[in-house]
Amino acid sequence: MTRKSLDALLTTGGLVVAAILLVSGGLLTWAHTFVNDQVTTQLTAQQIHFPPAGKATADPAIGPFINKYADQQLVNGEQARAYADHFIAVHLKEMAGGQTYAQLSAKSQASPNDEALKGQVQTMFRGETLRGLLLNAYAFWKMGQIALYGAIVAFIGAGFMLILSLLGFAHLRRTSPEAVVLTHTTREPVPANA
Repeated sequence: MTRKSLDALLTTGGLVVAAILLVSGGLLTWAHTFVNDQVTTQLTAQQIHFPPAGKATADPAIGPFINKYADQQLVNGEQARAYADHFIAVHLKEMAGGQTYAQLSAKSQASPNDEALKGQVQTMFRGETLRGLLLNAYAFWKMGQIALYGAIVAFIGAGFMLILSLLGFAHLRRTSPEAVVLTHTTREPVPANA
């Protein structure tokens, strides 16, 4: 194979890889934008607001995580995680004495006439449901962030491959048409009785 043919194949292959990376970067950017928009739209519609900094957030399990968002509306995944894990979860734990919804529900089934316990089970169910929904919003938001990082890497890779391909075309123009690479040499067979 001639050196010019090999260079042309590798350079063209580099352009194809650059094109694939550009398309991938574009799709990952679209995924990031779509996920981020959906999470923000859905969370904004819920009209959840962080409490003001102060007595309600003085608890060390709440304050350090919630005070930085004091008086703000919950609109992104990071905020959803903070609210779910450091506001709702803490209050549910305090309310139920550390018991889970499943444990309280089992107790309620064992004591069907205990109205206070039934109310506590309903509150736990609602709190755990809201917490789960917020954590799902966080998970999707995080996937959107990862898509953004993937897009950046894809665009950088595409730029790198494009530069290498352009350098390959420049090298191709300077390569002698007679230069040969990957020559195949044959050896004469060795006689069996030698």
